[in-house]
Amino acid sequence: MQKVGQGLGLVRIRVIMSTATALSPEILAKYQPVIGLEVHVQLLTESKAFCGCVNQYGGEPNTHVCPTCLGLPGALPVLNRKAVEFAVLAAKAIHCEIRETSIFSRKNYFYPDSPKGYQISQFDKPIAEDGWLEVPALAVDGSAYLKRIGITRLHMEEDAGKSIHDGFADSVSKTYIDLNRCGTPLVEIVSEPDLRTADEVFEYLTRLKEILLYTGVSDCNMEEGSLRCDANVSVMLKSAKEYGTKAEVKNVNSFRYIRSAVEYEIERQIGVIEDGGRVVQESRLWNNAEGRTYSMRSKEQAHDYRYFPEPDLPPLVVGAAWQAEILKNLPELPEARRARMIAEYEISAQDAATLTATREFADRFESAAKQAKSPKRVASLLTSELTMRLRLAGLEQEQSPVSMAGIVMAADLAESGELSSKMLKQLLDTCFEKSEDFPTVYEREKPQQISDTGAIEAMIDEVIAANPKQAEQYRGGKKTVAAFFVGQVMKASKGQANPAVLNELVAKKLDALGPLA
Repeated sequence: MQKVGQGLGLVRIRVIMSTATALSPEILAKYQPVIGLEVHVQLLTESKAFCGCVNQYGGEPNTHVCPTCLGLPGALPVLNRKAVEFAVLAAKAIHCEIRETSIFSRKNYFYPDSPKGYQISQFDKPIAEDGWLEVPALAVDGSAYLKRIGITRLHMEEDAGKSIHDGFADSVSKTYIDLNRCGTPLVEIVSEPDLRTADEVFEYLTRLKEILLYTGVSDCNMEEGSLRCDANVSVMLKSAKEYGTKAEVKNVNSFRYIRSAVEYEIERQIGVIEDGGRVVQESRLWNNAEGRTYSMRSKEQAHDYRYFPEPDLPPLVVGAAWQAEILKNLPELPEARRARMIAEYEISAQDAATLTATREFADRFESAAKQAKSPKRVASLLTSELTMRLRLAGLEQEQSPVSMAGIVMAADLAESGELSSKMLKQLLDTCFEKSEDFPTVYEREKPQQISDTGAIEAMIDEVIAANPKQAEQYRGGKKTVAAFFVGQVMKASKGQANPAVLNELVAKKLDALGPLA
């Protein structure tokens, strides 16, 4: 068990009690939730898994299709090499072992959006197994630690089409089918049933998405279906030896809703058992408007799919040489990058977590940090001043009027003492008001900082003379009053007094007054 420390960048530990049911905390405490996740990730290839059709979201319905992805007689699949490379990258990023020889199988089932009547997938010999991710969790005593969640497997498969139940005048009585998505390359990442709370589920998914985005294998856009998650939830008495019957919660389109759905499902199942009932193995859907899950269908068993090896695809062999070639493209992953940046740039864990939120933002910061006098000041400007203004303006990082070169210039001027904190804030405000970069605003406004000791001393003398009460307090031992005088001089100088010089001279002038008799 590893304690959570500042250097780990773990900032989301939360305790929540769902109000989905009226169960008492004492009843809830009798049970142990057991949760496993199945995450489907669309791979960001240019073409589909087994044909040359464009792999692109949207488009006119049923236009990104061909005989192969429609399953027409005589059409043969050809495996997309890039999809294999992306699957290997994703697997290694979550610490999986790559199977040198894996097998594609046919998973047989009937559904209107599956024109072949089967899905090409992997069954007993997937491309990768035995991985893990670590997530922040709470121990029984309330302390935080890193919990390792096992990953059973990552396997390759193709996506099905899409059933459209609304949006048409006659959709009350009809369902429309769009087969553009058929054949889109997927990996399915199956966790061990190691998760115990809805918060652990949220953290696992957040970290998994972050890693996948860093590798570049998927855009993980949940609204477009690039990342979809099914949660297998069961409960058991803490004294029990075997897991309870699980229900699968499907088709939840955000991590926040998944957390709410898992919370609800845990309490629903406990309520069923406490009322003397039996939890039924089934698939359930989350209704966010009502804040509850409801039954979708009884859960199919694996043997219902009548898996058998895909006769039109040979075994997939990813030998050591190919693996080594693929892994040259594996980037430094978020956790490792955060730890290195904390050590290299002497920044805080919180700043490191913000700066590594995306690979692109981290790259931009590191490029700027290498040019600046103080990487730490660059980090501070990005995570506080710039981020705050972007949030207020409703802008994303890439829409900022202040470039990274502008941030470097601002940081260097602040570091050298040529710009006070107040001046810097005013200039950044102007950048956002006028949508101009920092160098442009600075050259035009160019505030002059007062560093002349004689001029600053004269202002200090005037402020002390005008505030005898505060001067008496300082002489009486209340040294914190010095900050009052600094503020008054800064106000009188319109923020242009050099802060370092000002603080030194204020202390010197006040000490020269001597203590009260």
